[in-house]
Amino acid sequence: MDAPLSTPCNIQICEVTCDSFRIMWDMTPEDTARATHFFIDLSRKANRDPNRFKHRDVPTKLVAKAVPLPMAVRGHWFLSPRTEYCVAVQTAVRQPDGDYLVSEWSQVVEFCTGDYAMEHLQQLLGKAKGSAGRLLKFSVFYRNQHPDYFDYVRKECGGLMRPALKDTSGSHGSPISGKLHGVFFSCNTEFDTGLPPKDSPYGPLRFQIPAGHLLNPNICLYFADFYCMYTAYHYVVLVLAPVGSEGDAFCRTRLPMLDLASNPFLTYTASQRPGEEPLYCHASDVILEVLFTEPVHLDQGGVEQISGHQLMSLTTANAKKDPSCKVCNISVGR
Repeated sequence: MDAPLSTPCNIQICEVTCDSFRIMWDMTPEDTARATHFFIDLSRKANRDPNRFKHRDVPTKLVAKAVPLPMAVRGHWFLSPRTEYCVAVQTAVRQPDGDYLVSEWSQVVEFCTGDYAMEHLQQLLGKAKGSAGRLLKFSVFYRNQHPDYFDYVRKECGGLMRPALKDTSGSHGSPISGKLHGVFFSCNTEFDTGLPPKDSPYGPLRFQIPAGHLLNPNICLYFADFYCMYTAYHYVVLVLAPVGSEGDAFCRTRLPMLDLASNPFLTYTASQRPGEEPLYCHASDVILEVLFTEPVHLDQGGVEQISGHQLMSLTTANAKKDPSCKVCNISVGR
């Protein structure tokens, strides 16, 4: 009768990405020589809200032929970005009759998957480019909010709109969610007027600031996300960060940088003649969410009442991405 296999110990997780990791453990030389298969039991950490956009059939038991450790485990069909997992392993020897001699399960080890890497964002950028549409002129960035917000900014912040932590809306693996601070602005205009929309999803007051205050040669432009919320229209998240700022340093190694003068989403073209204004353009077929990483003072623009309606159903605050959309999803964790 074969001797029992020892229990795997000293489980180690390394090289974690948004949809893969490597795992290794200690085995006796005898077990290393005779093990034919490894069993991996992978499940989301208990007592946490699941990522609703991944399959519910975890825990997932993976059966793999024995390979030199560390062993790579990858697959976007059961791994999500920024998600905490529990993992345990067994070693096994396949018997002549097809049955397995197995060890006891190892101790359970916890780990968390990572954000989208630059290569994943480049894939997402490629998808977004196909949906951008033609460029339209605009002249102002705007920020819709409730009266209480602007009252607070005036009374408690000396008129300065301070950067806030980016929420969890959009792609689950976006590197800026919950990590980068900024002030969100819009710049989309109506086709018939060339002006900001009359309606607002965020509040009845609108702060408008000349485009050149936020978009100029001293600013770096980054692509951050592309998503939808079970709707026909899509959102593109861009980051504007002054050159050399903390926001610029954060984005430079995490997000694709865009050419200010030549990209499909948001462009700045310097004036060609003295006295002329620069040209500012935005994509027509996507809704741009522009995160400016520095404080913005109310004195740089003006606050007015919107002329339309407040449409709270269109808000994107903490909105989750549609995982079934073929336009804005890529073949990694959603």
